[in-house]
Amino acid sequence: MREDNSAVWASEAHRRPPGTDDATIEALGELSKALETMHRVRGHLYSAHQLVGGADLTLDRVVKLLRQAGHDEVADRVEHELLGRNVLPGRWTFQIVEEFDDGYYAAFQEIERDAREKLAGGRRHIFEAEMKERRRTHGMPGHEATP
Repeated sequence: MREDNSAVWASEAHRRPPGTDDATIEALGELSKALETMHRVRGHLYSAHQLVGGADLTLDRVVKLLRQAGHDEVADRVEHELLGRNVLPGRWTFQIVEEFDDGYYAAFQEIERDAREKLAGGRRHIFEAEMKERRRTHGMPGHEATP
């Protein structure tokens, strides 16, 4: 276990609470890493939401151009079978992101926050702060402990 006592290398917000063992800090670091992955997943879902929406709006132009070119049968198929279609049964992408946000994502955030509160006094990124201290070069510009 790292003894930091009165160390000045980390702000109080990132300092390990007294008596907190290495395994706990590592576990909280991994939980934080997993949550960061979920933030990325959420971003990808929103990207998919915007991309699908943009593609759907582009279909209006596709239908118009197909009709101008005299391809009414193809235009009808695009218009009636694809334009405005659900991407999953009963759902457009906005419904998918809402369900993700309100369900899995919200639960993940709450559980990670609860674990930090119970095991580290709510402090975030202790594992990373300790890694920073181990890896930085003391006295070197750009390697300062704090801003």
